[in-house]
Amino acid sequence: MTAALQDIRVIDMSRVFAAPVGAQILGDLGADVIKIERPGVGDDGRGYGTAWIKGRDGIETKQSSFFTVANRNKRSITVNHSKPEGQEIIRTLVKNADVLIENFKVGDLKRYRLDYDSLKEINPRLIYCSVTGFGQTGPMAALPGYDGLFQATGGMMAVTGIADGKPGAGPLKAGPSLVDFLTGHNTALAIMAALIHRANTGEGQYIDIALLDTSVAMVSHIMQDYLISGVPPPRLGNGGNGGGPADLIAASDGIVYLTAGTDEHYRRLTVLMEQPELFTDPRFDSNFKRGRTGQAELIEIISAWSRQFTVAELLVKLDGAQIPAAKYNELAEVWTEPQVQHRGLRANTPHPWAETGSVDLIASPLAQMSATPATIRRPPPMLGEHNADVLTELGYDEERIVALKAMGII
Repeated sequence: MTAALQDIRVIDMSRVFAAPVGAQILGDLGADVIKIERPGVGDDGRGYGTAWIKGRDGIETKQSSFFTVANRNKRSITVNHSKPEGQEIIRTLVKNADVLIENFKVGDLKRYRLDYDSLKEINPRLIYCSVTGFGQTGPMAALPGYDGLFQATGGMMAVTGIADGKPGAGPLKAGPSLVDFLTGHNTALAIMAALIHRANTGEGQYIDIALLDTSVAMVSHIMQDYLISGVPPPRLGNGGNGGGPADLIAASDGIVYLTAGTDEHYRRLTVLMEQPELFTDPRFDSNFKRGRTGQAELIEIISAWSRQFTVAELLVKLDGAQIPAAKYNELAEVWTEPQVQHRGLRANTPHPWAETGSVDLIASPLAQMSATPATIRRPPPMLGEHNADVLTELGYDEERIVALKAMGII
């Protein structure tokens, strides 16, 4: 199949998670992504996480879970951009590149004439994307930032956690690095829009992406509630944000998440429970009451009924009544779900340096496009794995490549 971005070349000078995710999305869609890393050290993300791919023959892959999930479909070269010879490599790459992504501190690359204003003189069609915590301008632009900071700053933590008045009440950070992850998607989206604009006008452009902006936007309809009413919505714990009842309910051998989010869903539930009087009960006779004021009481009533059944029995009953519900899964159980398996979400990928010869990756959510699906063509790269390939493409001969390595440039 044709890859949507098969003729696009991306220079990925980013590290850790948010911006590398954006570059990976472009790679999944067919772009040639050249990841530039520090000689001997590489992307800081290679050292993050709690698990590393075990290498064959005692080789240390330096591929942590953090790095692995954000860097497939890339070629890795090592370049010391603080040296003139390293800057020359990057400028040579830029001549025929379409996109450059970086997440250095504001103004850092300008010292080496690798900023947008300098590089657009080499390639006016270049799309240059900077990803930072707080953006390129403003009173906090120079500050570093990580995901948890923005969950706190942008409002997400304010609406996540156990409801006030209950044991353990208070704000909580979401488990995954959601601000980073969504910032990566915004990065890719902005770049693809810029590519369309360039196709129409011939113009490159500069893109300023900030984790702060994503963190505020991702609070979404809950933040919009506040903008409309001026009243901060309460934390709802595991309760739903729309209609109710929506929460975890107990089965005899596990947990199920229930969302009876419309009046009709709720009516069906009361019939299924053989308690139709609950449908007109004044404590629960509106979506707002079922989702907010009467939520805790109603979930207790539902759980008293649901505890009679196993998870499997309960899901059969709820599915039969067309009431949305799902089994709660631990991580290992996710991969046993028939629909997860049907969608091919666990993507076993050949990896020549891994001890087992392959690595399991999480498939792209864009893999089901009928004409230009996202694909996994390369495993995450070893540090500097493609130095010779890329530099040879740029016209460097073997003698020059050996000399650059001896000088510590690559």
